[in-house]
Amino acid sequence: METTNLFLIDDRPMLIPDEEIQVRMEDIDAAAAGRDESGVMPRLPVRQNICSWGFTYTVLTDEEKTYMDSLFDGKATFRFTCQGRSYTCYRSGVTVSWSNARTGLWRGYGFTIIEC
Repeated sequence: METTNLFLIDDRPMLIPDEEIQVRMEDIDAAAAGRDESGVMPRLPVRQNICSWGFTYTVLTDEEKTYMDSLFDGKATFRFTCQGRSYTCYRSGVTVSWSNARTGLWRGYGFTIIEC
């Protein structure tokens, strides 16, 4: 089980991802923002460049999946450190397929970490 200090959850290292990491940045506008009657969108940004990171692991053993789940268990939010910079985040959109119950292999374990 190989971990990396490039990605930490509350100072605990994540497993090394074996797929691309999808990084997304987006702005959050105030609830009052929206298109007016002429179709123009007056923006009212309240926060800019909010990050999210999408992780996928091709194949995990039972032990590796249990370890990854333990990083997030019981946490509404956590501190995510990415390449030395820390963010308060939450995890969303967890997906996984139990590939082989006999051998204990899981496939397509994925989730998104989203900045609060």
